[in-house]
Amino acid sequence: MTSYNPKDWFNFIFNISKADTFRKLIPMMIIIGIYSGAVGYLEIEYWKLPEDSPVKNISVMHSMLGFVISLLLAYRTNTAYDRWWEGRKMWGGLVNSSRNLALKLSVILKDSSDLAYFRKMIPGYASILQKHLNDSDTAKQLFDDVDLEIDHHKHRPNQVAKMLFQKMNDLYISKKITGDQLIILNNELQSFTDICGACERIKNTPIPYSYSAFIKKFIFIYVLTLPFAYVFILGYFVIPVVVFIFYVLASLELIAEEIEDPFGADANDLPTKKIAENIKRHVEELI
Repeated sequence: MTSYNPKDWFNFIFNISKADTFRKLIPMMIIIGIYSGAVGYLEIEYWKLPEDSPVKNISVMHSMLGFVISLLLAYRTNTAYDRWWEGRKMWGGLVNSSRNLALKLSVILKDSSDLAYFRKMIPGYASILQKHLNDSDTAKQLFDDVDLEIDHHKHRPNQVAKMLFQKMNDLYISKKITGDQLIILNNELQSFTDICGACERIKNTPIPYSYSAFIKKFIFIYVLTLPFAYVFILGYFVIPVVVFIFYVLASLELIAEEIEDPFGADANDLPTKKIAENIKRHVEELI
């Protein structure tokens, strides 16, 4: 995740980071600029449309559609951020559950070998979950046209959770923990699986295809018709204006695409690997 100072305006405005959408959109912006220039040339120099031409009134349509597209993009961005923030809350919950489990075990257990086991396995779950969520196959689990081979794609977080519970049950059978203590510890273990399921829900359930496709088509058609509406008002200045409008609208969609999957490797995704390392450090301090 990108580290930054929110009060440093100069750096925000003039620094272009790898997460900036400007770099990604440069090829398309050049194409849009050439297209706008071609339309402007045809309308001003070649077609020479009369003053009462209906084409000159298209700007009325853009005024109405501009409000609609702003609402769509606002909803799209807010929905994507909600997914990003929910992912952060889930990993915050994993940190707390790992700490609580380690804290309780450090007091309950006396055998050094048992403590060593949990010192390794509790942060191991966070590390395995991080790798599981970064796996592209995890995002395909609900796709109808994708058939993942079960033998080669075992649910690794479940395997670690099973080992943890098996160890806990063995401790109960060997009378190292009581039934009441087993219930208390089981609540922390159960939260691991609950958090994993919530993260998988974010990972493998993207924004509905029809909604995402509609916004992209809407932006594309809206921008392509802008030169026809404003070339008579702005002349050849329509080129930078249309390019800038495309940059703003497309950037909002790109940002939403990036943060709606917070468990990837993009610059603005959650630092799950760093969080897993922090869990390991905290558990080793407690046990």
